[in-house]
Amino acid sequence: MLMREERTLAQRVKMALVSALIFGAGVATRVGTGNGYQAVDLGLEGSLAMGMLGGYVTGLLSGVLISIPAMFNGEPLTMLLLAAVGVLGGLLRDVAPDTEAIWKFTMFPDRALLRLLRKRDLRRSAFSIVCVAGICVAELLRTVLATIFPNRGVFALQENWTDGGVWLTVAVYLTTLFATVLPIKIWDSRRSEMKLEQQQLRLNEARLDALSRQINPHFLFNTLNSVASLIRRDQDQARQMIFKLSKILRRLLRQQENLTTLREELSFIDDYLAIEMVRFGEKLRFEREIEPATLDMLVPSMLLQPLVENSIRHGLSSKVEGGTVRVRSRVVEGRLHIMVEDDGIGIPEVKLARLFEQGIGVSNVNERLKVLFGDDYKMWIDSRMGEGTTTGIELPEQASSIAPRRARPDAVDTTDALVG
Repeated sequence: MLMREERTLAQRVKMALVSALIFGAGVATRVGTGNGYQAVDLGLEGSLAMGMLGGYVTGLLSGVLISIPAMFNGEPLTMLLLAAVGVLGGLLRDVAPDTEAIWKFTMFPDRALLRLLRKRDLRRSAFSIVCVAGICVAELLRTVLATIFPNRGVFALQENWTDGGVWLTVAVYLTTLFATVLPIKIWDSRRSEMKLEQQQLRLNEARLDALSRQINPHFLFNTLNSVASLIRRDQDQARQMIFKLSKILRRLLRQQENLTTLREELSFIDDYLAIEMVRFGEKLRFEREIEPATLDMLVPSMLLQPLVENSIRHGLSSKVEGGTVRVRSRVVEGRLHIMVEDDGIGIPEVKLARLFEQGIGVSNVNERLKVLFGDDYKMWIDSRMGEGTTTGIELPEQASSIAPRRARPDAVDTTDALVG
């Protein structure tokens, strides 16, 4: 409710019910202890705050509901008082220069003056003064009713004082002021935290979108270069490659979520390798060792393709006899482990040290993992010259909450497979 500025009638009623539960409990405690613990009764302050935050309906209904315990205690004017105070809070909301002013007003005159001098924000400074005056008016109304109807017509702290003095009266007004403002400021703090969380989520989504937009053209350009090399020497194969590329692009265009199942990722790799096989022929082999339990676990979309592409282009492309790319997956102690291995030429140690910073594929995957999982993931690369390269990823186990779409039968085969 606090995150909304425009609320339906049902939402306003819900907000009033929740506030009545909170502040009404304080009134009931004061009544139940025979006025022995008066400080817990924040009925007036709660009704006023709800009117300021929720408007007339929320303030009026909150005041009525909060006053119910006092009515049973023989305080007949409490309902009228709290309902009127709730409406007063709604009036203060209406005169606010903007929706944020309700949350940001200050009860200190010096701060209001400082805001006026620094920002020349006359409306907000004036509104802060109006809010302070409105809260004091609410306390004055309670004091007047308690004076006119001394026989428990309404609860007031100073009702039984014989010689309060001016300073005790000032203390009462300050107490009412603080007790009204503090809940609003506490809720505003929580509201600001929620807004920051939402902004961070939107920022993460924007970063993920930007990273996806970076890697998809990278993949597309490499594939188009392969098509261009085939057009002159083998037009039939070029047409087949374009057809397979169109299938991949359709899948990329349909892709809406940042996470997908490992099953879908493996199906995507099959289509991708079908294109690569046109260039490499039987020199390129693909093997999988996939635990069946991992197939329906969620992984970042386009997780495997950049890693497989790196293995082919940097590990196997310059190897005369070709080689094998192997993908493994398993669950270890509640963590999903994925390995992409090749038996290619390996990566020089100097280049390996800068791979997370310079390589588009590897650095992109690492960035997306960082955005999605924070520090709750691991990614590493181990390479030996002449022996091959292994890229490992460890992720928190996440089961898919949706029924998986069935991929081709060979996508679920856990035995070694040759792509053809």
